[in-house]
Amino acid sequence: MAKPYLDHLVSSKSLKTSSAGVRAYVAAKNLEERRRFEPFVWQARALKATASRAKSPADLLNMAEIQEALLTAAGVSDKAAGHLEDTDKVDAIEGLIRNFLEPEGANFVEELVFRFLLTKGDTLGGAMRNVGGFLAQCRLTRSIIGHLRNAGHQCRWLESGKTKWQELSDNDADIELRLRGLSWTGPAGPRTLIYNLTVPIVRNNIDLCLFDRDAETLSKKVHGDASAYLALGELKGGIDPAGADEHWKTAHTALNRIRMAFTKAKARPVIFFIGAAVATKMATEIWSMLKKNELENAANLTDDAQLASISRWLCSL
Repeated sequence: MAKPYLDHLVSSKSLKTSSAGVRAYVAAKNLEERRRFEPFVWQARALKATASRAKSPADLLNMAEIQEALLTAAGVSDKAAGHLEDTDKVDAIEGLIRNFLEPEGANFVEELVFRFLLTKGDTLGGAMRNVGGFLAQCRLTRSIIGHLRNAGHQCRWLESGKTKWQELSDNDADIELRLRGLSWTGPAGPRTLIYNLTVPIVRNNIDLCLFDRDAETLSKKVHGDASAYLALGELKGGIDPAGADEHWKTAHTALNRIRMAFTKAKARPVIFFIGAAVATKMATEIWSMLKKNELENAANLTDDAQLASISRWLCSL
């Protein structure tokens, strides 16, 4: 029986991330970061327009429409603000005015906007650290949807944070930004793909889980049924070559844990790996696992042909 990875790989060298692949992925990552920060830029513009009506920093205290923004500029995150009393919030804003805005004289509005964006940037920083993983999921989702549409399959999708599945319409622009699951029926029967699921059999979160069930029959009980899983995979979107080996250590441990847990449960779902930053040593180890049947398939996320091949394979299971 032909090995599915041979459709797009000829050796371990095929898995290595090229310089062009790194550049293209970094560019896409930068665009995503810019997209996430854009709402704060517009909020800062609105803050500047309103604050410019104040004749002095002290006047800002009487402008009810920007009190939340003033609190942000004072260095208080949205999460922290929820735990403060009103008097604490006033104290924080007065400290901002006294220590940072008044010393700037006529330039106090520019300083206010700067400090607002500084806090928002820090708040966004944590989320930005996982932009690579988010981008990886978006790329794979788009590829899978493309193959399903080309095959004429009707799809349903699950929005992150919701429980009701809905039909995937033709107007699906940007749907990958909020999608957590896809469900379709192919020649082999119903299939449902779920991202970031805690699998009871493994007792860990798994990046990708493909079930031989339709969306309506999925439940926590099914999640605990080893025979319901067709495929499980790790998806690593970090692109920094310096961190490739660390990402692989995490993924390698997760893949071994999956294999051992399902073997113990007397089930044999296929196991696969998709990664963005794949260095030489990592590529060699992945290739070895493929040859030893410890992995069924693997692909480099930055290579369009490999991404298309592994997406086609997933849709055919």
